[in-house]
Amino acid sequence: MLVKLKSKKEMHRQWKQGRVTWEEHRDIALLCRDGVRKAKAWLEMNLARDAKNNKKGFYRYVSQKRKVKENVPPLMNKNGDLVSTDEEKAEVLNNFFASVFSGNCSPHPSRVNGQHVGDQGGKASPTVREDQVHDHLRNLNIHKSMGPDEMHPGVLRELADVVAKPLSMIFEKSCQSGEVPGDWKKETLHPSLKKHMEDREVIRDSQHGFTKSISCLTNLMAFYEGVTTSVDKGKAMDVIYLDLCKAFDRVPHNILLSKLERYGFDGWTVWWIRNWSDGHIQRVAVNGLMSRWRSVTSGVPQGSVLGPVLFNIFISNILSEIEYTLSKFADDTKLSGVVDTPEGQDAIQRDLDKLEKWACVNLMRFNKAKCRILYLAWGNPQFQYRLGDDVIESSPVEKDLGVLMDEKLDMDEKLLTNCPNVSMHMVTVIVYF
Repeated sequence: MLVKLKSKKEMHRQWKQGRVTWEEHRDIALLCRDGVRKAKAWLEMNLARDAKNNKKGFYRYVSQKRKVKENVPPLMNKNGDLVSTDEEKAEVLNNFFASVFSGNCSPHPSRVNGQHVGDQGGKASPTVREDQVHDHLRNLNIHKSMGPDEMHPGVLRELADVVAKPLSMIFEKSCQSGEVPGDWKKETLHPSLKKHMEDREVIRDSQHGFTKSISCLTNLMAFYEGVTTSVDKGKAMDVIYLDLCKAFDRVPHNILLSKLERYGFDGWTVWWIRNWSDGHIQRVAVNGLMSRWRSVTSGVPQGSVLGPVLFNIFISNILSEIEYTLSKFADDTKLSGVVDTPEGQDAIQRDLDKLEKWACVNLMRFNKAKCRILYLAWGNPQFQYRLGDDVIESSPVEKDLGVLMDEKLDMDEKLLTNCPNVSMHMVTVIVYF
């Protein structure tokens, strides 16, 4: 293709000089145009075919074809003034993100706070083998973007034989000393206009987010199979959609550490996570311009591997003493139950009271303005529920993990695009059930 393009350029130069005819120049131009179109079609076909394994490449290509580029519009600062420069926007956004931090004012002190890293009750210190690091490096997905270290996964995979040993030494030293390098505690946020682990004693079956082999698809399938089964039997069902306010950013570090200890994580791990969470700082980047660094006093880092795992552990005990069905996908939570009798309605209200108490004890907060009830089945008594002191409003249609669900359990042609794992095939399967 490059040879044809060079020939076209040379032919154009000769035509301008009068050395070749217009017909000869036209023929070579048409030949090149056909070749470019075929190459483009071949590229797009390969991108579409490999979209499942190379999502970033696919969406990067689509983004390049968009005529309108997304940008952060002017923002209002705390004084009520509009700011328009990228640096000022970054500062306003960073102040907003930091405003939701909950701090560590909790009644759950962790024993590790007063424990020396070497005092682990005679337990052997953790080790990180070179072959373990080597295997992880060789299995890196080269289609992923670079992390904060600005090292491309393809480079790390190619250099696995060279860097596995020094990296294993760094990781082992960090685990044994309980200290995390300062660069690992920094994160840069890029705002957008949109906005032991597998042990079932820790991560419950109701959690489908950030868990191996399950996803938003399995969450929808499992939850609505139970709902539709009851409705098909003529039973009235209430589904309550709950929204935790800024859940990932509000996780108190002390409560998280106390839960890790309660679930039996060893002292080495708890100490390392405590050090990792302490001294965390963040900044916001807008078009390459950065805000000032700000301390992160609560929450788990989003975009990291460890952050979602810690959040799942933190939220796992929300199920304690719940009578009806509670289903979770990360922080998206829904509660459902049969409400043919006053006893069923009272049971759901008791569950809501327990969830509100859990939020208060764990320094979390429900965004009650976004919580909704979906009344299902004919003859539903449409009981009014409360979350704390607020009445939960009803809605005829509710969005659940990218799918619009209405009071008739009709999802036909209502698929949204904000959950890439939801497909028309999945919707067909759910409607079948």
